[in-house]
Amino acid sequence: MAINNEKNILSIEDMTLSYGERKIFDNTSFFLHEGEKIGVIGINGTGKTTLLKIIAGVETVDSGKRTTANNLMIQMLPQTPEFDENVTVLDYVIKEASGTDSWDIEGDAKNMLNTLHVYDYDQRCSVLSGGQRKRVALAAVLLKPCDVLILDEPTNHLDHFMSEWLEGYLKNYRGSVIMVTHDRYFLDAVSSRIIEVDKGKIYSYDTNYSGFLKLKTEREEYALAAERKRQSILRNELKWVLRGAQARSTKQKARWQRFEELKNQSGPEFDGKVELSSVAGRIGNTTIELDGVTKSWEERVYVNDFTYNFLRTDRVGIVGTNGCGKTTLIRMIVAAYEKATNPKAVIPDYDIPDAGSITIGQTIKIGYYSQEIKSDKSAGIAYMNPSMRVIDYIRETAEYIETEEGKLSASNMLERFLFAGEDQYGLIGKLSGGEKRRLNLLRVLMEGPNVLILDEPTNDLDITTLAILEDYLDHFNGIVITVSHDRYFLDRIATRIFAFEEGGVIKRYEGGYTDYINRLLEEGREPLGFIASAYNTAKSKEDELSVQERKAKARENYKASKPTKLKMTYKEQQEYDSIEDDIESIESRIAEIEEEYVKNAHDFVKLGELAKEKESLETSLDEKMARWDYLEKLAEKIAAQS
Repeated sequence: MAINNEKNILSIEDMTLSYGERKIFDNTSFFLHEGEKIGVIGINGTGKTTLLKIIAGVETVDSGKRTTANNLMIQMLPQTPEFDENVTVLDYVIKEASGTDSWDIEGDAKNMLNTLHVYDYDQRCSVLSGGQRKRVALAAVLLKPCDVLILDEPTNHLDHFMSEWLEGYLKNYRGSVIMVTHDRYFLDAVSSRIIEVDKGKIYSYDTNYSGFLKLKTEREEYALAAERKRQSILRNELKWVLRGAQARSTKQKARWQRFEELKNQSGPEFDGKVELSSVAGRIGNTTIELDGVTKSWEERVYVNDFTYNFLRTDRVGIVGTNGCGKTTLIRMIVAAYEKATNPKAVIPDYDIPDAGSITIGQTIKIGYYSQEIKSDKSAGIAYMNPSMRVIDYIRETAEYIETEEGKLSASNMLERFLFAGEDQYGLIGKLSGGEKRRLNLLRVLMEGPNVLILDEPTNDLDITTLAILEDYLDHFNGIVITVSHDRYFLDRIATRIFAFEEGGVIKRYEGGYTDYINRLLEEGREPLGFIASAYNTAKSKEDELSVQERKAKARENYKASKPTKLKMTYKEQQEYDSIEDDIESIESRIAEIEEEYVKNAHDFVKLGELAKEKESLETSLDEKMARWDYLEKLAEKIAAQS
């Protein structure tokens, strides 16, 4: 039967909800048509998750009317799923999906778990990581029969390939879908309508995310135009009032009333914007150098003989399937930095390479943005004390930060990160997940790093904050290394991709995420090809395998592959062939400038121009020399192989 998109199956009219003095929804409404795919967006803390719970019927409002079609079935994936800790993964999915202890759907449950890279069906839910919990809960909710599927951050903890699979699944899903996600490519591909939650109101846009950006700009421009008109009329009315007009006639009384109404109207409010501005410290000739780094754990190779010297302006995106070793790589870099800055630091074995070395330059200062925020002190760098005040958390790092605009206090920076007034003196434990992530990002930037290492920075940050972070990274004068499953974010900021493949092999690709995918296609490799077995494992074969056999099979799939023979890429070879000429040319020009200093000793304008040019050339020379050193070492290793 064809879906009728005009049929209204759920509506909430004149909804109002407050938490204490804070008004979440202010006399606003929502509706859902059959078959619609709705993306819900808004700044963290505006009520997106609350709206999903109200739609699902698990939370009530102070006033308003919720109406649904007869026998409407709604299922919801929460942002933080809850589990019976003693239940196994398979038992949980079967029970949640069927509503009983029936084993009729065991095969479907196993297939869905395999698709989401969960292979140990007998593992207790109590030992699952946050990412594993989200994927297990997603498997269960996708198997439940329903008319309306509600998903709160479904792409968090999914790698690129699983996100693309889920994207295709939802595009072909016959029911209605309502989702909160910060994955902009995902929103673009799946959504037929965007709902924006903004200052207690709900705005609807009959378009995908790209169309929403245009329509929202038009809405804000219209609001500004209406406000300018109101202010113009108000000025004219004020002149009339100041002339001392007597309110004798009905016409004059009406004009007085009009003036009072105009005066009492509030102007349009727009989103607060996170403003980022800092001054990174200078980076010397030695940055971060990885030489033959290898790391294994329990017979599995995570990183296999990886060598790379980071350039001072590198923007590196690290991609790969869940659990392949992305975080392992950056944790080893962070651990090497901790040891370099504090020789007495105790580094756990899993953060130390089995072979190879990591060299950290003396001028390097790393700011590490961790994937998870925890309230357990043993979490170390990722620890956030829930009983600490917001401003004290930032002051622990620095009371002031040097920016391009001068010195700013912790309080000033908190305001720029949308923590204003009394919010700065609230407890961390009362913040939403997204607000904690935003606060943690500020703390990292307050350290004034010249190397930013970002592990899944897009998880739980709202789209507005992401856009400002991307703009900040455009102007950041240092190295950026990021692990991310957000394809849009990687396309936006990365100029080089490190792709993890089987056996811990890391391949380098120039450009962003889309460039990487296009390169795979040019090589005749399907983007999903090297993990196809994880997605398309035949149900009959999987049913025959015991847990022990599945574990053995998984270990076998990750046995160390033979190290790839080193060779230069075409671009590297071209660069190596010409780099000495480039260095000689720069050195010659610097020598010429020094001679011109003497000739123009009394021309202060000219001397200023020459000094500026020389400074720029010396910076370029440092970069060229660092690059030459890397290429020369690579050439020596290649020669040693033959």
